[in-house]
Amino acid sequence: MSQSADTVVSITDVSKSFRTGVTALQGISLDIRQGEFVSLIGPSGCGKSTLLRIIGDLIQPSSGSVIVNGKPAHQARLDPDYGIVFQDAVLYDWRTVARNVSLPLEMLGWDRARRRERVKEMLELVELTGFESNRPWQLSGGMQQRVSIARALSFDPALLLMDEPFGALDEMTRERLNMELLQIWEKARSTVVFVTHSIPEAVYLSTRVVVMSARPGQIADVIDVDLPQPRTAETREDPRFFEHVTAVREALAAGGHLPSATAPELF
Repeated sequence: MSQSADTVVSITDVSKSFRTGVTALQGISLDIRQGEFVSLIGPSGCGKSTLLRIIGDLIQPSSGSVIVNGKPAHQARLDPDYGIVFQDAVLYDWRTVARNVSLPLEMLGWDRARRRERVKEMLELVELTGFESNRPWQLSGGMQQRVSIARALSFDPALLLMDEPFGALDEMTRERLNMELLQIWEKARSTVVFVTHSIPEAVYLSTRVVVMSARPGQIADVIDVDLPQPRTAETREDPRFFEHVTAVREALAAGGHLPSATAPELF
């Protein structure tokens, strides 16, 4: 697969088998361009989270290659070019909100004044100004995820990886955070790879939806989402939104079976 100058992630013929004998991914090739918001969707166990972790150099592929920002994934992680947000916010209760956000900056050796200014910018970005001194346990689940997003973006990574960050939230909170995430993405202009089980969430957020087949996960289809930006609550009532939802649903059906809203990701 040829790589253009604006390609942030280039995945070439990636497969992953585990020692248990399970093949989670087979022959995945995909390019993701600068500024895209790409969602990965597919049935439980199809390897969505596995692919995300391979992109982030958290696990190694059995074969194939991943290039991020023109360098091997391992080097991109060392540089660091990634921000990662998981389903659980993974915040440290003994650190304040501000100190949770500043943690990557401390590890990178930023001086105190520079860290303080960057934390201020990040909390403004995720609309948590005034909560700097709070502890994570004093925040709602949605607010905790916004802290996690602020921390992941604090060092201005080229790529933000998100593994079902809103999966544990109620539907109303989830829809509100979808809108907030798009506002953050539009301001930060990061490239985002987002794992979800929700078809409407994938369509609402994405510039492209990558539909994966049942295990071993392969790319069944890639659907361009041409809904206007910025997206609002009214976007979900647009006839084109429902057309895209139907297209993703049909691609999922053709690729194996539809995802479960409650089943956990196995690989």
